[in-house]
Amino acid sequence: MNYYPPSIRNLIRQIAKLPGIGEKTAERLALHLLHASRKDAELLARSIVEIRERTRLCAACHAWSDAELCPVCSDAGRDATVVCVVEQPADMIAIEKSGAYKGRYHILGGALSPLDGVGPHELRIDSLLEKIPRDRVVEVVLATGTNVEGEATAAYLAERLATLPVRVTRIASGVPMGGDLKYVDQVTLKRAMESRHAVRTA
Repeated sequence: MNYYPPSIRNLIRQIAKLPGIGEKTAERLALHLLHASRKDAELLARSIVEIRERTRLCAACHAWSDAELCPVCSDAGRDATVVCVVEQPADMIAIEKSGAYKGRYHILGGALSPLDGVGPHELRIDSLLEKIPRDRVVEVVLATGTNVEGEATAAYLAERLATLPVRVTRIASGVPMGGDLKYVDQVTLKRAMESRHAVRTA
C-alpha cells in the first residue's frame, strides 16, 4: 500500500475499520471517492459528521432518532397498548420493514450474557416494567433473538412480567420460506414443530 500517497493510505485504513470491509474493498472504495465529485465527497463527509452529532436514542423506546421521540413513538396511529421487546435498534428496523407490526417498541440494549458481564441491570428492563402500567399496555411481544442469550432473556422477561396484568407472547421461529428441510438445523426444526399451527380442524 506504500505506493499510494499518505492521504489515500489513510482513507483506506479508515474505511477498512468498518465491519465486513477488507483492505481490497477499502482500496476500491477509496479510489472511487478520489474520482467522485467534490460535492459528493463533501455530502458523504457531512453525513458522517451529522450522524454523530444529531443521532440519539428515543426517550420512549430507545431507538435511533434525530428528535426526542422516534418516528414510531411520535406516530399517533400506532397501538401504544402493544409493546414489542427487541435487543437492538436494528432488530426494530427489521420488524418495521416486514410491515407486519403496528404497535410500539422497547429496546433492551442487548441480551442477558453472564459470561460477558451483561446482567438484568445492564439492560433496560426496569423501564419496561414501568412502561406497562403507565401506558396501559395489554400485550408484550418478546422478539429477542433465538440464540442462547436471546432465549434466556425472553425467559427472564416472561418471569418478571408474570406478576403484571399483561399478556406475554413470543415471536414464532422455524423453517424459513423456501427452506429445504434437509438443510435446516435441528434446533430450528424443533422450534418449528413446537410452533406448528392448525391448517384445518377435524
